[in-house]
Amino acid sequence: MIQIQWTAQNLKEAKQVVRSLIEKKWVACANLIPVVSIYTWEGSLEEGNEIKVFLKTKDEYFCRIRDYIIDEGAYEVPEVSKFLIADANPMYIDWLSDSLI
Repeated sequence: MIQIQWTAQNLKEAKQVVRSLIEKKWVACANLIPVVSIYTWEGSLEEGNEIKVFLKTKDEYFCRIRDYIIDEGAYEVPEVSKFLIADANPMYIDWLSDSLI
């Protein structure tokens, strides 16, 4: 299992994409957390409110989820990265697995 980290432009976008991913059973669950991001874009220092999204899924689904976010998300260059869930509550891992296709 993995956790995918994605930064959405706003809560509406995050909810729309996450609901679609869960309905497809590509993602078992997601956490949406408001954040303030500071970064450079096209040579300018930017600051904005965004939504950090954490998606729990199988490693084999990463590419399809990444591509879906790139196609459906608002950002031209979205952050989509994955982290291995190396150790977790076995009952939680079972629930994740049962929630996916």
